[in-house]
Amino acid sequence: MYRLHFATTNKGKIASLQRDLSGLDVELVPIEMDIPEIRADETPEIASRKVEYAFYHLKQPCIAQDGGFYIPVLNGFPKAYVNFAIGTIGIEGLLKLVEGKDRHCEFRDTLAFMDEGMKEPILFTAVTRGTLAESPRGELKPYHWGELHKVFILEGQTKTFTEMTEAEMDRWRAGRYEDWCGRQFALWLKQNRLK
Repeated sequence: MYRLHFATTNKGKIASLQRDLSGLDVELVPIEMDIPEIRADETPEIASRKVEYAFYHLKQPCIAQDGGFYIPVLNGFPKAYVNFAIGTIGIEGLLKLVEGKDRHCEFRDTLAFMDEGMKEPILFTAVTRGTLAESPRGELKPYHWGELHKVFILEGQTKTFTEMTEAEMDRWRAGRYEDWCGRQFALWLKQNRLK
């Protein structure tokens, strides 16, 4: 069994990655340590620093994942500062900022991996495009990552993520096999570490 330490306690992120790794002989171990988070606009830099910190302290294979939310009409705001934005202006404040404007937005996610055979982390990235709903809809469930799922409508859909059932979310993820960062990582892990 390959033990993989995940620098998060976010249950939605853990459940999502466990699905991505299903069928592989991998034990996913959440890391319960305070990991400093650098201030940066882009997720690759943040995920890299997190995984380097975790690996330095554990000396075991580690991953870290960081996500940002980008609204082009707001010059990308809130970018990688999602928790700050939600904690200060909240979902309602975010929606107020885009009233009467283009509502296109996207999640950008980066998964970083590091182990003893690497000098620097390897990165896997994904972009999920959509639009902002007029108001929050649906309720958070364990397979959701956070408050933004109440207002994010996937490109080509009419429901927010929180209005989608777990089965609908699973079908969407299954259709993204090649471009989702967790799936990219699972394939890389199988080919490079689980031989």
